[in-house]
Amino acid sequence: MGELRADWRLRLRRGGAGGAVCGAGVLLTQDRMLTCAHVVGDPDARMWVEFAENPGIPPVGARVARDGWLPGLDGGDREDIAVLALDSPRPQAAPAPLGRALERGRDVWICGYAQNFDDGMWLSGRISGLHGDWVQLAARTGAEVVRPGFSGAAVQAPGERPGTEEVVGLVVSWRGDPELITPSGNGLAFSYMIPVDRIAALVPLVAELSGPDGWDRGLERRLRHWFDGGEEPAVRFGVIAGGTGRDRVLQHQLHRAHLVFKGASTRPEELVETLVAQLRPPQYQRNAYRDWLLEGGTPPERTGGGLPAGSGPVLAVVGLDEARDPRALVSLLARVRVLGFRLLVVFRSSEGAGLTEVARQLLLPALEERAEELVRRVERVEREWAGLRGMVSSSSLAPRPPVGSAARRQRLRELKLLADPQDQLTELKRLLRELRDDLARSHGPGHDGLPGQRTGRGPAERR
Repeated sequence: MGELRADWRLRLRRGGAGGAVCGAGVLLTQDRMLTCAHVVGDPDARMWVEFAENPGIPPVGARVARDGWLPGLDGGDREDIAVLALDSPRPQAAPAPLGRALERGRDVWICGYAQNFDDGMWLSGRISGLHGDWVQLAARTGAEVVRPGFSGAAVQAPGERPGTEEVVGLVVSWRGDPELITPSGNGLAFSYMIPVDRIAALVPLVAELSGPDGWDRGLERRLRHWFDGGEEPAVRFGVIAGGTGRDRVLQHQLHRAHLVFKGASTRPEELVETLVAQLRPPQYQRNAYRDWLLEGGTPPERTGGGLPAGSGPVLAVVGLDEARDPRALVSLLARVRVLGFRLLVVFRSSEGAGLTEVARQLLLPALEERAEELVRRVERVEREWAGLRGMVSSSSLAPRPPVGSAARRQRLRELKLLADPQDQLTELKRLLRELRDDLARSHGPGHDGLPGQRTGRGPAERR
């Protein structure tokens, strides 16, 4: 089934926060959304957009975007589409996954905001068949036919893989006995949606977003996971060409970085000034920090102990290979990493200058630090396992790591001696996967703060 909550399911009010709820919408990008034209009512109207399922995202005003008004009411056309531009972007909100595939009988579900249901009302049904450019939806009962307040709502269907879903259309209307204002008990009532496939033919942005290069969902998950911190190495590297779906994902996630440096347009001196301001060293040390970051040499004395590597704010460097001197910039970033910053480094081309330096000066040290930390954890597990053995029943002890920490540490030493940085990276990543597997087996669900001990009681210990 689909996710219980979604940032991209929107609730709309006319005018402002005090306006009446008038329909629903779908978030397309950080500053564009989709709804029905008849929900907006007038191309000059101002709407109030609420992220009903994520109150942590502030509501925002919106108006019809340029070329975003396709009412379809004249001449018999049946578009009824409006693309709205948000007054300010909401990059923290995940946009809707759009899909064009339609199959008769496919299950769908819909959340709308009918009268007295401002917190949402869920209906379900199946794709029934074409109705001109619209698609008819078959409800299981009259109570599940859409009603006023559902216009603009996403029609969601299961994706190709378990746990995924996609928006295949927008609710546009219901039809039945005109003397009955709601479909309940109305044997002639049917629901209709405008399919994403039809919207894509009319709105270039939707065509782009619903195409094969619309979003790279895998990259989106990986970036979210990395920005969340925790168990990831402190340096992440990628090659992302501009103007692609991968770049769209990157731009959507960059708000999570504390600092963003664009290689093609920002001078290293500007970056250093910003970094020094962020670090806030004593006034008498500011010049020493500037000189060291730009030129290297002896690092300035760090007061307060500084931050452990990889534990501080995130610096994103987009288009490092487009900088005037990429190799010199990599050396600068290596010094920044020592100060505790986490680094997201993006090249625009796989043939860009500085790739070898990125591997040698940034990726390898970060992976070695992470491997060293995991080896120490395995050593700690072994010590705790040995200390508890004989004191508690064997069923209370987690499995001992299958490979001893001494062997893992020896392998880490050997990897550091490899001559080729690419070979080092490959083998370090393999070692990290193996160490994570070791620890996962020794720290499985149901354990408390002692890595080697289960919290549940074995059969002989039940009372």
